[in-house]
Amino acid sequence: MRQAGAYSGILSGKAAARTGPHALPLARIKKIMKRSGDGVKMISGEAPIIFSKACELFIEELVQRGWAAAVQSKRKTLNKEDVATAVMATDVFDFLVDMVAESNDSRALHET
Repeated sequence: MRQAGAYSGILSGKAAARTGPHALPLARIKKIMKRSGDGVKMISGEAPIIFSKACELFIEELVQRGWAAAVQSKRKTLNKEDVATAVMATDVFDFLVDMVAESNDSRALHET
């Protein structure tokens, strides 16, 4: 069975303890949160920080799995096919399968 890696830190309080600069811009995250639903008007100050950390963990996990695919193919450069392989091989990324398939389909059309 395909499994996601361990997501540690967010539940152990590490995300809440972080007060320094964030890898992802909090204002942008807040703007996306407000656009995501009709009823979203007010967002607490902590919510974008948690979403920022969740996004960082998501990207890190996806890159690690993509990197494993690149190494398995004996390459030192991560490319979108490696990310697609990671998505296809991991259950938790199933929500991205259609996006990866669309990307591969459009690439095949340009090659012919």
